Amino acid sequence: MSKILELREKRARLWETAKNFLDSKRGADGLVSAEDAASYDKMEADMVALGKEIERLERQAAHDLELGKATSAPLTGTPGAGGESEKTGRASAEYKKAFWNMLRTRANEGLDPVVKNALRIGSDPEGGYLVPDEFERRLVEALEEENIIRQLATVISTASGDRKIPVVASKGEASWLEEGQAIPESDDSFGQVTIGAFKLGTLIKMSEELLNDSAFSLESYIVREFARRTGAREEEAFLVGDGTNKPTGILAATGGAQLGVTTANAAKLNLDEVIDLFYSLKAPYRRNSAFLMNDSTVKEIRKLKDNNGVYLWAPSIKEGTPDTILNRPLYTSAFMPSIAAAAKTVLFGDFAYYWVADRQGRMFRRLNELFAVTGQVGFIATQRVDGKLILPEAVKVLQQKAA
Repeated sequence: MSKILELREKRARLWETAKNFLDSKRGADGLVSAEDAASYDKMEADMVALGKEIERLERQAAHDLELGKATSAPLTGTPGAGGESEKTGRASAEYKKAFWNMLRTRANEGLDPVVKNALRIGSDPEGGYLVPDEFERRLVEALEEENIIRQLATVISTASGDRKIPVVASKGEASWLEEGQAIPESDDSFGQVTIGAFKLGTLIKMSEELLNDSAFSLESYIVREFARRTGAREEEAFLVGDGTNKPTGILAATGGAQLGVTTANAAKLNLDEVIDLFYSLKAPYRRNSAFLMNDSTVKEIRKLKDNNGVYLWAPSIKEGTPDTILNRPLYTSAFMPSIAAAAKTVLFGDFAYYWVADRQGRMFRRLNELFAVTGQVGFIATQRVDGKLILPEAVKVLQQKAA
């Protein structure tokens, strides 16, 4: 049995113990004493810790799988007829080699003419170089790992200019007709959602000694660090961005998700309100729907159960699958608001209707002199991205009552 499966089953057993404990300690008023609540909170904290460890092990397994892949493709064809050497542009081996030589070289001006010529393929108007295609794919994969919205959203790539997405604003209808009656006109009307591009950047510094150490994996470090920094800022904007110099978030007052339910209590939510949220979403969107909230809200959800004593939240015991609420996947984000007056605490819907547009490619530029006095080299990493919910009715929000 794998360690991940073992921990999942251990968490499921702990959840059964916690449920039984909570049920046995409830008074006639449905409440538990402060002492018993503290004991339950300890069990729940252990469940959360197990969940985090499971996530870490799953990420580690994914990394091990990636690193265990062959570093070159097997020779299955006739020599000279295919292979990486025949790829062109930023996918070519020549460009990839030149790109990493550029990042490690002290002065870009001193690059070998062949290297400089190869890099012209991916030159950027701002003076940097676009990352190789294979590296771009790894960056995007890393961003998805760091950014829950990228995992759920529809991600597209655009070369330049705004991307206009046609959206049906209203649909035509059929009519019952008498014999010989003319069929009335009933056309669909269309609107447009425009996705542009906003610039997101970060500055990475490292010592010259580390950079010149051939044993140091520059590629792995930049992938990991770029994903950590950029993924967090993206996820925040995709949820709460106001559209000013950043994407429009799903929780935005204008262009965000539609209101599904308002709770009766500013500091709590109950089972009926979660069920109302579920059915506030039209049935076609529920087929691919998911819940999204932060960990503190999940903690409150875990205590809810129906009239048959069945708890709303169910832990997953299968590797690679999320926990569920009402048999729909549950995801968490630190950027979802906590329970408070007027806060939008729970999202439920088909997040594929949130579109993320990546413009052109990610760009890297080396700064040779700016940090030379401290013996360091800087790297600027930038990307252009936008995001919008193209169909607001596809995602519903549960909002706490105003104070």
